[in-house]
Amino acid sequence: MHYNWGIVGSGWIAHEMADALIQEGIGIYGVASGHFSSAKKFSEEFSIKHVYENYQMMFEDNNVDIVYIATPHNSHYEIMKEALLHNKHVFCEKAITLNSCELEECVKIAKERNLIISDGVTLFHMPIFKEIQKRVLSNEFGPVKMIQVNFGSFKEYNVNNRFFNPNLAGGALLDIGVYAVSFARYFMKTKPDVVLTTMIPFETGVDETSGILLQNKDMEIATISLTMRAKQPKRGLIACENAYIEIYNFPRGDKAVITYTSDGHTEEVCCGESRLALNYEIRDMEEYVTNLSGEQNLEYIRDVMDVLTKVQESWESNE
Repeated sequence: MHYNWGIVGSGWIAHEMADALIQEGIGIYGVASGHFSSAKKFSEEFSIKHVYENYQMMFEDNNVDIVYIATPHNSHYEIMKEALLHNKHVFCEKAITLNSCELEECVKIAKERNLIISDGVTLFHMPIFKEIQKRVLSNEFGPVKMIQVNFGSFKEYNVNNRFFNPNLAGGALLDIGVYAVSFARYFMKTKPDVVLTTMIPFETGVDETSGILLQNKDMEIATISLTMRAKQPKRGLIACENAYIEIYNFPRGDKAVITYTSDGHTEEVCCGESRLALNYEIRDMEEYVTNLSGEQNLEYIRDVMDVLTKVQESWESNE
């Protein structure tokens, strides 16, 4: 069973999602954007029949089942809340909100109305992650001891770019950090209850470079390194007692390399395709809506946002 998807936003990620919806044989029911001219152009590009003058008109259309939010993340909360209040399931790009308070308010509305919330952290939906997590949780490699995540994205110096704009919730944490924290949480048995961090700001005040240390009650530790002004490999590592697992380009990873402690031999595991990252998101979202499921996915999203919020609060208290 497929559902009618409405897209809010018309930027590059909205284009990628539109392509994926078409590939999945679903298509796009309608589109709305901050500017009607942008929505109109988007509709012509993807042969979308319904173009709304504003978000509200989309939400009032009873034929729309799922709203996909692809606007800058400082606007996610208001749009998602309004969509939920109009009884729409919501798939929202990352970071899903700016803090836990915003997210929890939306979760409360969704639960009251039996609606689904999910987000665009691709790794939660990639087949390689599901396969490796299954093997880690089965204790095949022994207990998890340490998780390390690196993500460095070099953004050109431009104080006007949204990545460095505090009014648009710029900074590394809510842009690339959400992937890194999601990787760590996905392979930790339980939510981290210790969050330590340090940060170097860009001249506009947003976080440019940071380090995050997490620990949970199971004595698992994760270290995270983020920067927006220097390139780092997108590398995630899960170090277990009997092996360590590396996943490169992890946000849309499709391959893992396992190195066994006993003799150093390696195993390569390939699963899924990077190019289908958004397709996997669509398939999972439709399954969640059909079965009113996805509780584990939402638990990860909430735990990640809680960590991100604690990190931001720590920085603010040190200013």
